[in-house]
Amino acid sequence: MTTATDRIRIILHPGKEQSLKRFHPWVFSGAIKKVTEEPQDGATVDVYSSRNEFLGTGHYQKGSITVRIISFEPTAADAAFWRAKLQQAYNYRQILGFINHPHTNVYRLVFAEGDGLPGLIIDVYGETAVMQAHSLGMYRAKEHIAQALQEIYGNKLKAVYDKSAETLHLQEAHTPLNSYLIGSGTEAEIVKENNNQFYVDWITGQKTGFFIDQRENRQLLATYASGKSVLNTFCYTGGFSVYALNAGATLVHSVDSSKKAIELTDRNAALNQAGDRHAAFAVDTFSFFKNQSQPYDIIILDPPAFAKHHNVRHNAVMGYKRLNAEALRQIKPGGILFTFSCSQAVDRSLFNNTIMAAAIEAGRNIKIMHHLSQPADHPVSIFHPEGEYLKGLVLFVE
Repeated sequence: MTTATDRIRIILHPGKEQSLKRFHPWVFSGAIKKVTEEPQDGATVDVYSSRNEFLGTGHYQKGSITVRIISFEPTAADAAFWRAKLQQAYNYRQILGFINHPHTNVYRLVFAEGDGLPGLIIDVYGETAVMQAHSLGMYRAKEHIAQALQEIYGNKLKAVYDKSAETLHLQEAHTPLNSYLIGSGTEAEIVKENNNQFYVDWITGQKTGFFIDQRENRQLLATYASGKSVLNTFCYTGGFSVYALNAGATLVHSVDSSKKAIELTDRNAALNQAGDRHAAFAVDTFSFFKNQSQPYDIIILDPPAFAKHHNVRHNAVMGYKRLNAEALRQIKPGGILFTFSCSQAVDRSLFNNTIMAAAIEAGRNIKIMHHLSQPADHPVSIFHPEGEYLKGLVLFVE
């Protein structure tokens, strides 16, 4: 393949090509010396060094990260390119065992930079693929992406749903509307994960409809939940709650500030025949802790990202410390705490130190049982360590 002859070129300052030569896929605005002409947001451009060396092809968008590289080799970025890239992602999930898995039909097919496709997320729910573009370039490629998915999956894929309206913050006239690119579907469908059943609402739910990245950590919880009382905070649609219930927990309380999330959690608990072992509360987690005197055997803390940027990291750390200290005060002696952070700005070392500070404040002695992360269908490219966002600890509380 060759680059298009009329494609706009981005020329970097001397020395700024080194990160691209190490296959890091971001070009920051400060690295750019000049452009052959002003590109529109979403345009496919070629990046060159100051010595006219080709470095990569990517999507242009004004901002701190100005170009996201989709290929480090010359490419026409045509239908064949998208088919090949998505086939690579599919083959990797096939090696992981997710394709045609008898007990799990929910997995992430494309994880942005981890799959060499910055700005693109694709999650598979049974026979439906849900895509979210985080860049205008990826959104403009949506028809190629949908076509490639149909070719790869054949009749095993009934629908492709584009849910990019929430992730593309553009001027009103250009803001996309969520829609089916292929096929159609209902508001919520039942999927299975490790034989646990869930309603997934990709149309009105958060992100693509389900937090797939906690699959292995939910399975780990199940190994400890039999005969235990469990509190699942920031529960969203009740993923951890359902696993605990199906593993034989005697009591599960689910807490989320969103009334809609609690409705979905109750629906999922009923789908899995929880009976009177489950109760859900639409309330802020800190308020719940303040007004709750019942101790639990197991507590799960899975909050949303407290810090999306480094400039608010201190406030996030204080939030994690306060949250974990409250949980440690309330958990039973001999209890188990599952605690997580999905903030990229809070690295693993800082998170661990924050939990240590919370334990000191709460006056509880703790042991680390497990270090947790995101699963293999959310891969981290060794050239892009920023892709590792989910970190967690399982703690034994004496």
